[in-house]
Amino acid sequence: MRRLVVKVTSGAEAPERCAQAFTVAAVAVTSGAEVSLWLTGEASWFALPGQADKFELAHTPPLVALLDTVISGGQVTLCTQCAARREIGPDDILDGIRIAGSQTFVEEALADDVQALVY
Repeated sequence: MRRLVVKVTSGAEAPERCAQAFTVAAVAVTSGAEVSLWLTGEASWFALPGQADKFELAHTPPLVALLDTVISGGQVTLCTQCAARREIGPDDILDGIRIAGSQTFVEEALADDVQALVY
């Protein structure tokens, strides 16, 4: 099975790019792929309870549903530095999301059987 690493750097300020990343990750999970979704930059806020509920974009599934799909069937990671810059700690984030840094991202992205996408 191939693995997919998706890094999302945008949030509400770039809603189409943000929604594309979450949609691709969720569809990959439901298709049986091993998925790792990285929340970086403004997407970091979606690691907090209630934040994905606030996101709206016409003709797009609810972001909270997409995030729940990836959490339940894949791996969601909040960038260490992005979390620190926003004063987000491990006790603040949704269950099922981890905080990890660049070394972990590079290891995942460079694995032999991985396709990596950045949004």
